[in-house]
Amino acid sequence: EGARQPVTRLEEGKVCNETVSQQFCYTNAVTPKWHDMWTRMQIRVVSNKMIRVTQVENEEKLKELEEFNLWNLVFSFFKEKLNDNYIPVDLYSEKTCLKVELLESNTTYSVVLCRWFDPKLCLVSFLGLVLFFCGDLLSRSQLFHYSAGISIGMLASLLILIYVMAKVMPKKSPIYFILVGGWSFSLYLIQLAFRNLREICKWYWQYLLGYVLLVGFGSFAVCYRYGPLENERNISLLTWSLQLLGLLLMYSGIQIRPIALALIAVAVCTKNLEYPVQWLCATYRKVQEATAKPSPPRLLTEEEYQLQGELETRRALEELRGYCSSPEFSAWTVVSRIQSPKRFADFVGGASHLTPNEVSVHEQEYSLGGSFVEDQLFEEDEDDSFEGEGRPGISVSRNHLGFE
Repeated sequence: EGARQPVTRLEEGKVCNETVSQQFCYTNAVTPKWHDMWTRMQIRVVSNKMIRVTQVENEEKLKELEEFNLWNLVFSFFKEKLNDNYIPVDLYSEKTCLKVELLESNTTYSVVLCRWFDPKLCLVSFLGLVLFFCGDLLSRSQLFHYSAGISIGMLASLLILIYVMAKVMPKKSPIYFILVGGWSFSLYLIQLAFRNLREICKWYWQYLLGYVLLVGFGSFAVCYRYGPLENERNISLLTWSLQLLGLLLMYSGIQIRPIALALIAVAVCTKNLEYPVQWLCATYRKVQEATAKPSPPRLLTEEEYQLQGELETRRALEELRGYCSSPEFSAWTVVSRIQSPKRFADFVGGASHLTPNEVSVHEQEYSLGGSFVEDQLFEEDEDDSFEGEGRPGISVSRNHLGFE
């Protein structure tokens, strides 16, 4: 216990320079506020030579690292050795500890803890909102299909290569043991490439360009071979996957968990707001129909009455012609009973049901100046003369109306 290494306390913005293996701990005494939703905390360890950095939760875990353990020894071989380490710190974590081990002599390193506004977190949150609200449109878009396929092909080309090799190899081949370890090795290579992407673009841009062109063309060929999704169930599964990915991005992009959960709840309610609104509108209409008094029917105007009469007469005549032309109609029985079979045959063929003489008589009878209109006018005038009290009766003659 007396040989145990001392623990150095870290403070925000304060740089600790060391030349020996050391243990560090940071105690978070600041309660996160709403304006810290896109704030990132990080411990950076920079050295002139390769070192090994191990992050633990508290000081008790640091004590366990000092004790000899077979698992600790095994994991130390797989622990990545870098000269520039970034250790994320959760805003809600009360304490974060790390152990720095020197692998070579004459090694100097510095440890600093920083807190800053990270625009990348804001971008991740916005991307999550876009995926959640536009997932149904993206799942049906051909542009998204090809761009996503090419991107996945370039990022996961090693995994795809291992998958193809697993399909080609015999079932009992010893290569399977290599393939099983190849998945984790491929993930490690992808992670390592992302960490050193800037140096790769600077020094090996020719190989990177060739890789992008080759793998991108191959991914495009595969996407073109299978084409966009057409089955509705597959489209629905892709939509749900994109929406779930969007919710995860929103949760991971916002560092304040209550705000992240509240934003996710608002997004879900907004996305499905149409269903409760439709239900409320339907319920309101039913209540209105049940409580409203029946309104009196609207009376037709003279023009509407005449127009409706003409339309209904024309429709009834067309139905009569159709029935007379159907096989169910007994033509000989009807012809034997009517006075003018030729006129009936012309009517069934499409001629008018009225003769010119009948049209002329109808106009003389019911048009302005006809006998029917005159009788109606005289009856109304006589009724008005009998209803008037204290005034002489009014007699309307045919000459006063201009009729002969």
